[in-house]
Amino acid sequence: MTAQTPPTPPFRDPHLPFAKRIDDLLARLTPAEKVGFLHQYAPAVERLGVAAFRTGQEALHGVAWMGPATVFPQAVGLGATWNEDLVRRVGDAVSKEVRAMRARDDRVGLNVWSPTVNLLRHPLWGRNEEGYSEDPKLTSAIATAYTRGLRGDHPTYWRTAPVLKHWLAHNNETGRDISSSSVRPRVLHEYDLRAFRETVEAGAVAGVMPAYNLVNGRPNHVSPYLREHLRTWTDEDLLVCSDAGAPSNLVDSEHYFDTHEEATAASLLSGVDSFTDHGTDGSTIVARVQGALDQGLLTEADVDAAVRRQLSVRFRLGEFDPAHDPHTGTEDFDTPEHQALAQEAAEQAVVLLKNDDALLPLAHDTRLAVVGLLADECKLDWYSGTLIHRSTPLEGMYERFGAERVEFAEGVDRVRLRTAQGAYLHVPLADVADEVRGAEGALDPALLAGRTDLPPLTTDDTGTELALVDWGEGVLTLRAPDGRYLSVADDGYLRASADQPGGWVVQETFRLEPHENGHLLRHIGTGRHVSVAADGVKVAEEGGEIFELVIAERGEDAVARVAEAADVVLVVAGNDPHINGRETEDRTTLHLPAQQERLLRAARAANPNTVLALVSAYPYTVDPADLPAILWTAHGGQAAGTALSRVLAGDVSPAGRLPQTWYAADSDLPDLLDYDVIGGRQTYLYFEGTPLFPFGHGLSYASFVYGHLTARVELDAVHVQFTVTNTGDVTADEVAQLYTSAVSPSVPRPLSELIAHRRVTLEPGEAAVLSFEVPLSAFEFWDVARGAHRVEPGGYDLLVGASSEDIRLRTTVTLTGEPAAPRPLLQHGLNAADFDEQSGGEIVDRTKVTGDAVTPARGGTAELTYRHCDFGAGVTEVTVEVAGEGVVELSLDGGPALAQLALPAPASGPYDYTTLGAGIVAEGLHDVHLKLRGPLRLAHVGFSG
Repeated sequence: MTAQTPPTPPFRDPHLPFAKRIDDLLARLTPAEKVGFLHQYAPAVERLGVAAFRTGQEALHGVAWMGPATVFPQAVGLGATWNEDLVRRVGDAVSKEVRAMRARDDRVGLNVWSPTVNLLRHPLWGRNEEGYSEDPKLTSAIATAYTRGLRGDHPTYWRTAPVLKHWLAHNNETGRDISSSSVRPRVLHEYDLRAFRETVEAGAVAGVMPAYNLVNGRPNHVSPYLREHLRTWTDEDLLVCSDAGAPSNLVDSEHYFDTHEEATAASLLSGVDSFTDHGTDGSTIVARVQGALDQGLLTEADVDAAVRRQLSVRFRLGEFDPAHDPHTGTEDFDTPEHQALAQEAAEQAVVLLKNDDALLPLAHDTRLAVVGLLADECKLDWYSGTLIHRSTPLEGMYERFGAERVEFAEGVDRVRLRTAQGAYLHVPLADVADEVRGAEGALDPALLAGRTDLPPLTTDDTGTELALVDWGEGVLTLRAPDGRYLSVADDGYLRASADQPGGWVVQETFRLEPHENGHLLRHIGTGRHVSVAADGVKVAEEGGEIFELVIAERGEDAVARVAEAADVVLVVAGNDPHINGRETEDRTTLHLPAQQERLLRAARAANPNTVLALVSAYPYTVDPADLPAILWTAHGGQAAGTALSRVLAGDVSPAGRLPQTWYAADSDLPDLLDYDVIGGRQTYLYFEGTPLFPFGHGLSYASFVYGHLTARVELDAVHVQFTVTNTGDVTADEVAQLYTSAVSPSVPRPLSELIAHRRVTLEPGEAAVLSFEVPLSAFEFWDVARGAHRVEPGGYDLLVGASSEDIRLRTTVTLTGEPAAPRPLLQHGLNAADFDEQSGGEIVDRTKVTGDAVTPARGGTAELTYRHCDFGAGVTEVTVEVAGEGVVELSLDGGPALAQLALPAPASGPYDYTTLGAGIVAEGLHDVHLKLRGPLRLAHVGFSG
């Protein structure tokens, strides 16, 4: 007799719906196995044949951290293309490389943590490079395109499962795990939630990652918005993955909970499904979850809900149906198509900011001086893969114009460092192979160690000439003649060992600190000074060598020398993405570093035909007056140099557009932690000053004429149509932009707001008819009086043009909308956070679970205004729900105080509210003004009588 084949369990049956299969698998898992699934590294369940699984594979602009891969332009550069079709194709290529890499390295995960949809509200944010735009509409359009590419087109099985980062209102690295973003309801619904919502509703998102920060006093990892908003936007099971270490922050740095069991339970109940904490070791999270279960803080059903959402993603990825998964055999990696796409994306990301007298494009026989600290660099960022191909601006210009027509000066200061004894720092020769940081791949590249196989620096009578660069704020790098940067490894010795500055803690940066008649050289990564010992140069806990900086050549002298002999000078300036503006570190200024300013001035003084190419992860402020041409591109990935040279030569007409406002001065910026884009008049939506370059700006080598604008309101949409004609003599792309502005709004509305755009390619003389169907929801605002979106009746200008300020056509439509209604005070009173205007206050958590309250910032004074409040036939009493200590003062229409309600010194905690009352007499419609004094929390104001 032959043994019978055991029946296939239902969870292995591809003919059953996923929901039934998940039910079956959940029922087969033991409670302990299910708890184990809650960590980022979910272990295998061998008795069921269920493989191990990890959430999280970085893939922001290519597969990151896992070794060589195609590197596309930074996310902000993809945003600058304003091209959804292109970005979808980039996402498609990235997801195929994820699959191909996983086939040979199972460390590569299919749950990709990309894209980042945080809005680029503030240009000093250190992670500006990771976002797409300051505008929620453009951000969601680009993010939707990327997620669709990452997901793939199969109706059932996903090629990868994208997770959006970072929920929510996250634009500061300074104190990012302890700072709270005060986000009023209008900003929440009209700005921060919107980019997430429209991307999730498009249907190609597998989950989100909460951010490190708090919003309105409550950590994002216990945000009620995950339940109240995120999970209502789609019928799909969304997997919420914590950011790395954030679950522990709830206790360790934020002190929001007393125990990790409480914190873990609160996160899980709020909607976090996968805990990224303690690296690959899940035992701590497992113990915390089990402790929460034992204490009755969680039930098995709570764990099941989270595991179900993880399993839903795994089933969609085809893990349990390898024979049916159409993506299993994907081998597309570093293909000619991907290489061409990387170049196309880099070309489309270039923005021409200024071009006086048509200096660009350059004639083919132009004699060029290519100068600047970024001229021969192809910089990567923290979320890049390792380059397979590399193209710098200098290499691109050599290739395009011929090496014999191009002269180069990097502009570094060439220096030697002399000790107090008269010896010089010396870099020994090393006969070892070059290494590229991260080429072998790493699940956590923060753990990659520096090289110790090279000899440490020594001293001798002549020393080694080093290339010194000041990247701003006094942060220096020193590079040896062979191109390797001075770095410090775990053993503390100084070596010329790094191919580039990089790492979670950069070990290649220094400061020169004046000391006596010389300088101490401080290594920033360790915080220690460099000393000279018998066995080599190293960092020391105490003391430090006093060095004299001996300058062999100033960078500006080398730049001037080549500039004066050229027809045109190309100055390539910008940032190193690992220095002064990156994850964990915000910028302090919009200005170029002083060394790069000096190089730019030297080039311009030597040659008036100076072109500035800014290659950077964020906007700068520069003086354009004496510069005939300026371009900007984000770090463009592997084809950056080729792309820039083709644009400069006119092989491609530039058509990138700025995805965020470029401000003229630091004084134009709000405080980094001011998240009120409405009250703070931030971004192009509300900024009333004159920008250096406006949102949507970008020039072309062609010219375009707009015409024949028509608009009609029909059912639930506004139908808009116009023509764009290329009146130039070259084929070029144009990005047509459609904005709206409310004519007579009753509340502050955007000065203009992007509602549609399209990038089109037109040959000389060709015209295109562009049609848009704009849903009426695009004209909504959040009405705090009713707690819902509303289209206000009245006129709306429709503005068509080439940027937010270059408007070519306009017309007005009238929308019926919904009329305003006064606040019904007797029925609902006032939720404190639903103000129309405020000064001096910030929104905090009403409880640890849900709700908002308002408190004076730093215990001072806050003023709140609530417009159009209906007291009906009359009220005789006001009550306030408050906690803490202080005074609430009420007045109407700016008149005298009608009531003062004082709360004495608290006998309990910040969430212990009490109700205070006072008699008042009021009827009819009034504006209510509240003044808060002292460290109190106001949650609600009620009226009766």
